[in-house]
Amino acid sequence: MKEVVATLKAPQAIGPYSQGIKISGSNLIFCSGQVAIDPETKKIIGNTAAEQCQQVLKNLGEILKSAGAGYNDIVKTTMYLSDMNDFKSVNEVYATFFDKQPPARATVQVSRLPLDAKVEIDAIAVI
Repeated sequence: MKEVVATLKAPQAIGPYSQGIKISGSNLIFCSGQVAIDPETKKIIGNTAAEQCQQVLKNLGEILKSAGAGYNDIVKTTMYLSDMNDFKSVNEVYATFFDKQPPARATVQVSRLPLDAKVEIDAIAVI
């Protein structure tokens, strides 16, 4: 059984997908990829990948919170960058959210992200 995870404190889906899905009985939470959309203005925040990463992780945190989880419950993320030259600056921001036992992660460069964002991150959490 799956349960849709949704919160108004994170951007609403810009397509036919859920912000997250919680699997009943297994304590698994799958968070859809987030870009740096401000949930109030519905616009991308930040001119740099590092600034956008900050908002992306805030958005993921709100989705997790609405499912009863937090950053320490994340076991895997995938980070999508529009420019791998941003890897170092994004890592510096990312590290502030995961100071102990960071999750497993893959990072890939993509040719383009939704709304021309510079960074997108999805996550899997276990509570």
